[in-house]
Amino acid sequence: MSGMSTPVDPRSDDVLTRPAPGAPTTRTYGPDPAQVYDVIPPDAGATPRAVTVLVVHGGFWRPEYDRAHALPEAHAFAAAGYTVALGEYRRAGMPGGGVPGTLDDVRALTEAVARDASLPHRIVLVGHSAGGHLVAWTAGQPWVEGLGVVGVVSLAGVVDLGAADRLHLGSDATRAFVGTGPGTPAWRSADPMAALPPRVPVRLLSGTEDDVVPTAVGDTYLEAARRAGGDVERTVLPDAGHFSFIDPEQPAFATVLSTVAALTR
Repeated sequence: MSGMSTPVDPRSDDVLTRPAPGAPTTRTYGPDPAQVYDVIPPDAGATPRAVTVLVVHGGFWRPEYDRAHALPEAHAFAAAGYTVALGEYRRAGMPGGGVPGTLDDVRALTEAVARDASLPHRIVLVGHSAGGHLVAWTAGQPWVEGLGVVGVVSLAGVVDLGAADRLHLGSDATRAFVGTGPGTPAWRSADPMAALPPRVPVRLLSGTEDDVVPTAVGDTYLEAARRAGGDVERTVLPDAGHFSFIDPEQPAFATVLSTVAALTR
């Protein structure tokens, strides 16, 4: 019918290849080509917010998924008035990637953004899927304190490596990332479940139609983090799929924006 919009499929992953406007400014935080972050200022017509959103992309920690697929998400934050730092990091299978290299990169990235005098000092980390794992892991690290991080938002995040392993998510992507199985020092060093309570507020968003990282992956983390005294909340959205949270054209993205705004009031 004329004048009616076409519904967006919550399972659609077309956002991964959707072009985004503009060319961001790229800055380095290390010598490797992957140790960079892009800075996207607030849109000219937006009311600026005194907050930096540090976006950490997903892709099961694999090298074929880089930050380019998170550009629509990043530009949507800029349209909402945020300064955005879109981070890159070495992934499993890349020189220096995996555990501990990827974790080292996320620490160095967060510290670099915190030290960047051109960016607002208050920071919210927003990570999707494997990036959701990395920001939840960051929330539990002692070094996050004092960096201006006011909270993290994990979007369909792999926040419990044990649950991900039992479900064989991403064709056993978790073991490929860590390099070992559960119970090893490397595994514990990378698991948000082993870094509780979180030292900053954590917000978990997931969707009932997510068949990539099911909502069950967050169940134990939510319960354990709350028992440990952490400020952790979860929102499960009906009809939201795995990529709904990074797609500004999907209704779930409005919840992402409101969650970030609530952390920064």
